Amino acid sequence: MEINKVIVGQKYMVERLMIGLLAQGHVLLEGVPGLAKTLSIKSLSSAINARFSRIQFTPDLLPADVVGTMIYNQQRNEFMVRKGPIFANFILADEINRAPAKVQSALLEAMQEKQVTIGDTTFKLEEPFLVLATQNPIEQEGTYTLPEAQVDRFMLKVVIGYPTKEEERHIIRQNLQPDGQTKINPVVNPQDILDARKLVRQVYMDEKIEQYIIDVVFATRNPEDYKLAKLKPLIAYGGSPRASINLALASKAYAFMKRRGYVIPEDVRSVCFDVMRHRVGLTYEAEAENVTSENILSEILNAVEVP
Repeated sequence: MEINKVIVGQKYMVERLMIGLLAQGHVLLEGVPGLAKTLSIKSLSSAINARFSRIQFTPDLLPADVVGTMIYNQQRNEFMVRKGPIFANFILADEINRAPAKVQSALLEAMQEKQVTIGDTTFKLEEPFLVLATQNPIEQEGTYTLPEAQVDRFMLKVVIGYPTKEEERHIIRQNLQPDGQTKINPVVNPQDILDARKLVRQVYMDEKIEQYIIDVVFATRNPEDYKLAKLKPLIAYGGSPRASINLALASKAYAFMKRRGYVIPEDVRSVCFDVMRHRVGLTYEAEAENVTSENILSEILNAVEVP
């Protein structure tokens, strides 16, 4: 409710940010400029009483600009660690595909291991630690496509669309108010988030639902086993075990948000596209036929038997 003071519409995106927060998964938002991606992430961190860093990724960014570096202190005659912006609870990696591979790999250790190495010292990052990244799909100039391994580190890849006419009218009015944007107040502490995460993991998941998740992921690897042989030439590689883990976790978080203590197949279907769209590799044949990973996932969800 606090985020909705500033963000008009985009319920889907805000829900997905909440799933990432509750399931301890990093989120990648993709959409054209001006759809409030950065604003949503800033609003989320403002609603939580936590430390927030924004890193604007540019082609000349260095790993030291993200994680920090050793600086020489002349008075003490020794090197000291100067920590970078990564030492916060929420990291907004703005336009993540603009930074070169070296910077992306520095971010990778922090995202996966929740730790950062500067010089020969390794620092643990504070919990909750969440990387929320944005990327712009339309520009090619000066961008470095994220490698598959890096994209796989993100639990969810959320693709954002334009608002409706009614929402757009509301956005114009809100931005033209005499006193500017509404201020967001912190309503949650980091400890509340950590407690909620423990609860999310306790949400009950039946064996049938587990089997359903496994079937959906295996259908991306061996479509012919699910009477989907026509998809075989279109898929270069399917989802890894990380896809299954994240699909299960995101389903639990979604059930939790819907105030249920158990997961139903509908929860899995709701989060499936966001968890899987960046984990299904397409062949040149698929690209030539304009088949997207969403098309493939729709076929799979229609074919795999629902418990």
